[in-house]
Amino acid sequence: MADRTTETRNGRSEEEAAAEETPAAAEAKPSSPLKTWLPLIVTVVLMPALAFATTRFVLVPQMKKALAAPGGAAPAAEATRGTNSEASAGSAEGKAKVTVPLTKILVNVAGTMGTRYLMTSVTLVGTDESLRAKIEQNKDQLLDLATGSLSTKTISDLEKPGSRNVIRAELMTVFNNALGGPFIKEIYITELAIQ
Repeated sequence: MADRTTETRNGRSEEEAAAEETPAAAEAKPSSPLKTWLPLIVTVVLMPALAFATTRFVLVPQMKKALAAPGGAAPAAEATRGTNSEASAGSAEGKAKVTVPLTKILVNVAGTMGTRYLMTSVTLVGTDESLRAKIEQNKDQLLDLATGSLSTKTISDLEKPGSRNVIRAELMTVFNNALGGPFIKEIYITELAIQ
């Protein structure tokens, strides 16, 4: 008899437990998979639309307005350069550019034991009318300084992104020091070949 009472209790408790679990399980399970995926779908659809609208109606009109304003880009660019650049830019605006080419500078690449070489040509640009005469007068010194600076470059230095800008900056510094002032404003690298 004890077994029967236990079975009845177990039977009832199992039935009651099953009855109680059914509504709880129904509440825990989502009624459709759409509710689960809805936040993802909304994000995937709305984010590109929001980015497009922001770009089209906010960013592009502001950029057009800034570029259309007289002198809109120039003051911002000068402010980032600093006060020394502002003074030199103000004095350089009314003058014509003077260009002087230095062609066929040939050096051995560092670390190659003389098996590879670098050939380059540069054009020096300034606003001083006497720049051409100064460069012609000091041409041998400038070529020596250029070959000395370029011969320190390794293959990996020359293959890095931005290596041309590094070469320009180094040559400009060395040349201006040799000429005794900031005569050279820009350097154009017209040829650069590694063999």
